[in-house]
Parts: sequence; C-alpha cells; structure tokens
Amino acid sequence: MEPMPAEPRGRALFGPPVEPSGLPVLPGLAERLAASAGRGAPEPVGGGPELLDAACGYWARRGLATGPERLLAAAGPQPLLLALLAAAGGDVFTTRPCAPWHSAQPLVLGRPAYPVPVPAECGGVPDPFALLETVRRVRAEGGAPRVLVLSPADDPTGTTAPPELLHEVCEAAAGEGLLIISDETDRDALHPSPVSVPDTPGTPDAAAPPGDPARDGRGRPVFVSPAEMLPEHVVVLAGLGTTLLPPGWPAAIARFPAGREGAGLRAAALGVLAGTRTGPGAPLAAAVAHALTEPPDVTERLRAAARLHGILAAALYRTVVRHGALGRPPRAGDRVYADLGPFGDALAARGVGDSVELEVHLTRRLGFPVAGGHRFGDPPDALRVRFTTEPLLAPDGPGRLRALTAADPLDSPHAARSLTLVTGALDEWSGG
Repeated sequence: MEPMPAEPRGRALFGPPVEPSGLPVLPGLAERLAASAGRGAPEPVGGGPELLDAACGYWARRGLATGPERLLAAAGPQPLLLALLAAAGGDVFTTRPCAPWHSAQPLVLGRPAYPVPVPAECGGVPDPFALLETVRRVRAEGGAPRVLVLSPADDPTGTTAPPELLHEVCEAAAGEGLLIISDETDRDALHPSPVSVPDTPGTPDAAAPPGDPARDGRGRPVFVSPAEMLPEHVVVLAGLGTTLLPPGWPAAIARFPAGREGAGLRAAALGVLAGTRTGPGAPLAAAVAHALTEPPDVTERLRAAARLHGILAAALYRTVVRHGALGRPPRAGDRVYADLGPFGDALAARGVGDSVELEVHLTRRLGFPVAGGHRFGDPPDALRVRFTTEPLLAPDGPGRLRALTAADPLDSPHAARSLTLVTGALDEWSGG
C-alpha cells in the first residue's frame, strides 16, 4: 500500500501558494492583546488556567462538556496535530483530498500517511469501505494502523459530512482500533443558507445527492461531531485562526476522551508540546481566552462572516458548475473545490495537462491565486482546483467591513470583476 508521496512533483507542497488574509481584527481582541503586552512570563505548556477554563465553556456550548484536565492548547493546529500524532504512534490515515497540514505532520515525523478517497456525498471523511480496505492492506503488509484524521466541516472541499455517513465512518474506524482525530476548525463557519443547484446540463448529480436540501433550498448544514457519537475514540481539534481569531494569530485547542487512555494520550501530547515549546505567547493567550468566551462582538462577527462567505462561495460554485465543471455545493468556510476535468481537451490544447500546470495557468489567467488539487493530496493528473472567496472581497479593511453588512455582498466591483474573470476562462474552455 503506497502512502501519500512526500514530493508529488518537485519539492513537497504543504499548502496553497497564498492563504487568505481574512477580515480586519476586531477592536475588542486587539485591545485585549495590547493590554496583555506587558506579560513577559511564558504561558504554561498546554495552556494556562484562564485559557483552558474559557475552552471548557467553548466546548460546553457545543454539547461537548469537559474539564480543563482533558484539554490542551497550542500555537496553531499544526503543532497540536504533530504532538497528537507523535503521542499516538502508528500509521496515519487521511482523506483524499485533505487540508495540506493533515498529511504534512506525519511526514515531518517520518511516518507514512495513507490517503483514503472521499465518498460522493462530501469531502472531509473517507469512504467507509475504502477505509476498511486500506487499513486491511496496510496491516497485511506489516503496517501499524493507528490514527484517522478527518474533518466533518472540510477544507479543501467546503462540504459537511452527513451525520449518518459520519457515524458509519467512525464505527468502521473504531472497529479497526483507530484513534479518530476530528479537525473541527470550520465547525463555526457553517453557511446559514444552502446552495441551490443550477438546473443546467453541466451540473453533476453528485453535486447534490438525492434528498439533499440544497436541491430545493430547504434547511441549512448540520454539524455533528464524532465525539458525540463515539466519545471514547475521538480527540477533537479546533484551529481558531479562521473563526474566532484573525488568520495571523495562531492558536488551537484539543479535547481528549475521558478515562485512562485519554489521560495517557493527553500526557504524552503535553510532553511533546513541552519539548517543542509550541504554546501561544502570554499576550496572545489572553486574547485567545477572551475570544473563547465568545463575547457579543465575536459572535456577531462569526455570524456575519459565515453569511458573507456563504454568499460568495455559492456564487463561485454556481459559476463553475453552470459551465460544466464538477463539484459539491459548499456548506462551510470560504472555498469551492472544482473538478475541471470536463475541460481536459481545451486545457491540453493550451499546454495544461495536470493540476500543477493548471494552478500556474489559472493564477496567471485570473490574476489571483488558485490552488491545484495536488496541494491537497489529489493525483496531479486530476484537473482539480480550490477557489476561495478572497478575490471577491475588497483588498482593504474598510471595504471588507462593508461587505460584512452589505445587503448583497455580490454587488461590489471586486466580486463582479472576479466572477467575470472566472466566467471568461470557463467560457473559453467550454466553448460558451
């Protein structure tokens, strides 16, 4: 069984070429950070009492009551996942596609990461039958299956896993003795409204499976944590830099299972964090603790950002599938994952034969960064890309704040220009 290659083409690519810059920093968070700037003593490894108590409240409000003895904090989800994998040991299974940092951490540890394809319904979780077959093959070849990293609200696909499918995956993983690490970074970025699927010949059935509320505009995304299903098998990990905090403020929290095994895993992960000194600095920790209490300005920003990115991502999705590209409707975050395979002949005529070349070509053609699917673990010969809503937003802070409260965020020159550029490229390739 072949693990995910460390170098899909050239040097290892652990992330998109440019990450979104996000929304302006909330004044309340900036003030809390500034007020703590004089704190010179280091934050306790794994998080101090103020931060962990605030994290307890954060999880309790999401139906996952816990005590501080079952929590850890670190300076971002990447070092926290690295500590978890180092503590757990064994071989790691990820989804294909997946967030780049999911597959990067096992490679940093010198351990294999085995990618498992996602089902037709969504990204972020493996197909349960493919997971069982992959685990069986790895074990038969002398491997040591130990950890499954999944994401019920997914980057790169922007989808959410249906609860019944997620439960099937978790049961399969637990039955094989796998520890489940659930990346719930985007659980607070669910779009308030579903995406309507365009009634056009180019829209694939897989974009909205039968019974999906997006077909007729009913309902909204439903998020269920694996920790609600199989609490003794699940560590929940949440990066805070795309929801409660600005992207440039690295912070993450993890919640461990109750009982002896969970306590042992936490102690081992805490030891790794102590050795790497990857905790948030004391001033930032104070701001993180404040954000985790979710004061009114933070919750208002969360709701407004989810609405804004939902509207923009839906517009991107409709644009790409209307022209014949394939994809699943986005349900969370600021991204759309599109398969441009139907334009393969037209792209080949322009010298584009894989996702590496497609990334370069599209970025030059559109004038803003587009990440190829190879960065997310997909085979380079699959012509897939991840679009984000970043180019549809004004480049300046005041413009982005206006978009948060605009009746129609699409009624702006930045959104119109970016959508026109995407439409022009797709028209050219589809003959439209």
